[in-house]
Amino acid sequence: MFRLLPRLCALLLVAGLGLQAQAQAQPAAPAAVPVGTAFAQRKAIDQALDFVGRVEAVGRVEVRARVVGFLDAVQFKEGEPIKEGAPLYRIEPDLFEAAVKQAEGALERTRAAELLAAIQLQRAQDLLDKSSGTVVARDQARAARDQAKGAVMGDEASLQTARINLGYTQIFAPISGQIGRTSVTKGNVVGPDSGALTTIVSQDPIYVTFPVSQREFLRYQQGGARPDRSKIGVRIRFQDGSEYGQIGRVDFVNISVDRATDTVVVRATMPNPAGALRDGQLVRVNLQAGQPEQKVVVPQSALIADQGGVYVFVVEDSRAKIRRVKPEPGGSGSDAVIAEGLSGGEVVIVDGLQRVRPGILVQATPASETASRI
Repeated sequence: MFRLLPRLCALLLVAGLGLQAQAQAQPAAPAAVPVGTAFAQRKAIDQALDFVGRVEAVGRVEVRARVVGFLDAVQFKEGEPIKEGAPLYRIEPDLFEAAVKQAEGALERTRAAELLAAIQLQRAQDLLDKSSGTVVARDQARAARDQAKGAVMGDEASLQTARINLGYTQIFAPISGQIGRTSVTKGNVVGPDSGALTTIVSQDPIYVTFPVSQREFLRYQQGGARPDRSKIGVRIRFQDGSEYGQIGRVDFVNISVDRATDTVVVRATMPNPAGALRDGQLVRVNLQAGQPEQKVVVPQSALIADQGGVYVFVVEDSRAKIRRVKPEPGGSGSDAVIAEGLSGGEVVIVDGLQRVRPGILVQATPASETASRI
């Protein structure tokens, strides 16, 4: 028995060394990947549709010269707000003032001729009454008086035209709004053929027009009743994704369908007190109608797209798992509205997605806390 002890100790030593080698060869368990998470929440979401719209000024005027002359002055600052009736341009008035005086002189001559013709008619009538004159002389005098009266009317019209043309030498703003750049400067000859000298667009309120497809248009007309425009709210977003703070209302729906695009043009009136909306601007239009519906929403940052569609990573038993989802178009601000794939309450990963793989261990931390540490 004592002879077997050394051999037994050797075997135990070899076994221990083997177990130690196996322990050293076996890889350590992977550490959990820290991620930021958020809950999939159920919220009341307005029934809305998104369209691409164009901002249009309610009033848009191209300012033009109505008489030919040298431009004497430009009386406004380009790009500045302008009030109706403010002076914009002045054309040299000298020739037009001379034309007014010439017309006044011609009118004085014809009025004098009318007065003389009236006196001669009265004399011819008096002579006829005394049997000293003839009917022919009286009729000739009456015709001369009528001719003089017609000449007076013609010269009065010429004088009025000359005064109107003189008034056209001073060009005023026809509407209030914001004025654009001037296409001419002092010293140039301008006239009706010069084209637009500048453009004025009104600012508040302002229109937003957008095409609505026949399918969406018919959806709003389901049940045979016409939609109440006063209950349709219109919100818009700019190209950078920011939302405009004012709410507009639909005020016009075109009476015909565009045959080329199969769409109906709809127009909304938007308040624009600060001038944030500009004529011609491209915006996203969000049309809201009907009662809010309960929808599942998640942050937009949780969505990942691949060839199979859109998915999110959810945390289940401390592991990341893929969940295929179907988001609704448009979303709700910074959140995405999920039509299928989530029921609400799931923990979705929103931060650290670049390190996440299906099935790996994750250390979930609310995204708000993760952001506060940065």
